[in-house]
Amino acid sequence: MASISTLGVQVGHWSDPERRTGCTVVLCPPGTTAGVYVAGGAPGTHETDLLQPGRLVEQVHAVVLTGGSAWGLAAVTGVMRWLGERQIGFEAGAARVPIVPAAVLFDLGVGDPRAFPDADAGYAACTQASSTWQLGAVGAGTGATVGKVLGIERAAPAGIGSSVRQLPDGALVAALLAVNAWGHVVDPRTGAIVAGASDATGAFVDSEALVLGTGHGGANGFSSPNTTIGVVVTNVPLDKAACTRLAVVAHTGLARCIRPVHTSVDGDTLFVLSVPQAQPAPAPRLALEIGAATVVADAVLSAVHAQR
Repeated sequence: MASISTLGVQVGHWSDPERRTGCTVVLCPPGTTAGVYVAGGAPGTHETDLLQPGRLVEQVHAVVLTGGSAWGLAAVTGVMRWLGERQIGFEAGAARVPIVPAAVLFDLGVGDPRAFPDADAGYAACTQASSTWQLGAVGAGTGATVGKVLGIERAAPAGIGSSVRQLPDGALVAALLAVNAWGHVVDPRTGAIVAGASDATGAFVDSEALVLGTGHGGANGFSSPNTTIGVVVTNVPLDKAACTRLAVVAHTGLARCIRPVHTSVDGDTLFVLSVPQAQPAPAPRLALEIGAATVVADAVLSAVHAQR
């Protein structure tokens, strides 16, 4: 049976349930290669340019997923401090510099808009990291919701979700997501809405049909908090270009479940991590791409089901 723990990636959360925000850190084993793809129109990110093919650095030491919008990027400083204390980082001559890409989601409308994860929060998340990935309303998912077409008061709770799948020849691929979409969530196997805005009767609302039919939802959607961010992890050996390509394909998993997705008011961002293994797994390219999209879709469903 596929086990996330065998990937060697540790996940830690810092959560503020009263003010509805938090951050999540993904600590990478040495030698982890990374890529990223940003598909949303309103991203908040850190170090994503460095992950593009052709840039100097090939490997990363951690990834941060955080609430608090752009203010939440302050959590990265704490993660870098924690890594620096352990002499983990890119050898830059005079110092080892930790490479910590990050992405934010907008949760300022659900709790205290003045609250955000800071450097101490990022450091604390590192101290809590383990190979067991805690799910639900924790870390970056603490203030997460889905289905904002009728406003935040009618949105459904979401959070952190995860999924893992074993591929041919022993390869693994897993996803960890903080799901905070403007759109609603459907089960792609049935097409049924499983989380989203509810009308006065408690029935789920089809966000796309409502907007197309009436224009409801506002001109820009910024009255509600949005964005789905996450990581896909595999033990298939990939270079940075291949990680980036896999991140592109992984976004199709979001499109299977979130409707609409990748909008101008979502900052949807997925990182891909290729972790080194003692016996590197072969690279079944199509199986890996299909598997990545599948675990992303399953992680979306996991994020909303964890709140039930």
